[in-house]
Amino acid sequence: MSDSRLPAHLEIGALRRLIEAQGGFASVLFKGERDAGTILILTIQNGSGAQLYERLPQMDGSRLWSPIVPKDIENEREFFDYCRQRHSSDPDLWVLEADVADPAQFVESLAALS
Repeated sequence: MSDSRLPAHLEIGALRRLIEAQGGFASVLFKGERDAGTILILTIQNGSGAQLYERLPQMDGSRLWSPIVPKDIENEREFFDYCRQRHSSDPDLWVLEADVADPAQFVESLAALS
C-alpha cells in the first residue's frame, strides 16, 4: 500500500506560500523529518488567539485538521514545553506558525484542499 501524501517539506513549503499569498506570515517553529514528518499548525491572529491543529485520521480514512491544544498567550512557556515534549517523542514533527487574518477560515480552506 503506497502513501499518496506529499513529502512533509513540500507540504510545509506549499502551506507557507498559501499563508503568505493570503497576506499572512508563516514560520517553522520545529523542523521534522523531510519526507514523512507529522505537521502541526499553530494559527494566530495578530499575535494572539492561538490554536494548535493536527491533521487526524477519521473513521472514513480521511484526515481532517482538528484543534488539539489551545495556546495560552499568558503561558507561552507551557505551550513550547508541550511542543518540545511532543517533538522529543516524535522527532519527525513539524510545527508551522501561521499568523493569518481569519484563522478559522484558513483552517477551513485547508480542509477544502485535502
